[in-house]
Amino acid sequence: MEWMILPFKRYADFAGRSRRREFWMFSLLNAILASILAGPFLVGVIGAGLLAAGNPGAGDEAFETMMSGGFGLAFIGLGLYGLYTLAAFIPSIAVAVRRLHDRDMSGWWYLGLIVASMLPFVGFLASIAMLVLFVLPGTEGDNRFGPDPKNPMGEDVFA
Repeated sequence: MEWMILPFKRYADFAGRSRRREFWMFSLLNAILASILAGPFLVGVIGAGLLAAGNPGAGDEAFETMMSGGFGLAFIGLGLYGLYTLAAFIPSIAVAVRRLHDRDMSGWWYLGLIVASMLPFVGFLASIAMLVLFVLPGTEGDNRFGPDPKNPMGEDVFA
C-alpha cells in the first residue's frame, strides 16, 4: 500500500528517480479506483442504451428507468472519480517523468510521446514505445538524475 500512495507524497516532485514498483502500483491504484467509482456509471449507461436499442423511441424512458433503478448513485461515483482524477493528474505525470529519469531519459520524452500518441497512425506505436519504456528496468547505479532507488547508498555490500 505504501507504494500506491508514494506518488501522492511526492506530489509535484519531478526530480529524482522512481522504481517500476512505484509506477505500476500507482497505476494499479488508479485502475482499481476507476473500476469502483466509474464502473456503475458505465454499466448504467450501457444498460440504458441497450434498453433504448430494444425499444426505439424509448430513450427518455430508458434514462428515467436508469435513474429510478438506483443508478443515480452512479453519477455520484462518477463525480467522485472526476475529483480523484483531478487530484491524481499531477502525481501521475510526476511519477512517469521520474520513471523515465530512472531509465536515464529526460522527462521531455514523456511530453513528446504523449503528443505523438495523439497523431493518427503514429499514436499506436508511440503508446507501445511508452509502455516498453515503463516496463524496462532502470539504469543500475547513479545516473544524471540521482542515485539508484534500488541501491540508494550506491555501494556494493560484497564488493
